Amino acid sequence: MKSLHLASASPRRRELLQQIGVPHRLVSAPIDESVLPGEAPAAYVERLARAKAAAGLAALGGSAAAAAHGAPCGSSEPCVLGADTAVVLDGRILGKPADRADGLAMLAALSGRSHEVLTAVAVCDGDRCAARVVSSRVHFRTLSAAEREAYWATGEPQDKAGGYAIQGLAAIFVEHLAGSYSAVVGLPLAETAELLGGFGIPCWQQGDAGS
Repeated sequence: MKSLHLASASPRRRELLQQIGVPHRLVSAPIDESVLPGEAPAAYVERLARAKAAAGLAALGGSAAAAAHGAPCGSSEPCVLGADTAVVLDGRILGKPADRADGLAMLAALSGRSHEVLTAVAVCDGDRCAARVVSSRVHFRTLSAAEREAYWATGEPQDKAGGYAIQGLAAIFVEHLAGSYSAVVGLPLAETAELLGGFGIPCWQQGDAGS
């Protein structure tokens, strides 16, 4: 069975892989996450997920170029999973807040409205790279100025895309979710399991699901 490496520093993605019983190791895969001019949000998250997986393969000594272009190479190389999540409001990607004012402005913009969360997951080995993009809709109740201030003061939104964490304290803001909860957290589990199965990596494996 191929080994799996997760090209992400997100503890949430690691916990989600552990939840479905997939052993994995971490690999550092820093990339430029700038949005390209005119790039659509769905294309952006898929490009970054693929780039993270390819960078992870390169860090492991694998064939990142082969994974990106489909050229064959040794079947003994590991698989690398990359993922990226974007919060999208009115067609605009909301990144991590630059500062307090930016974070409060994001929360005010999301208040009482629905927004889209796009998560892409890519799995690459030395032979190929496959990816899926999952779209979910999240509706926030109306947030008072005092709530927005109090939430920012907790520190939770400061390093989160869109300025909130649905699996954290911001759970009380969500009135409705249409789509995949795990995708909003950071990894769409149904689609991830399907992709991994295509690379011969099953879920529900025995033993430690992370190392």
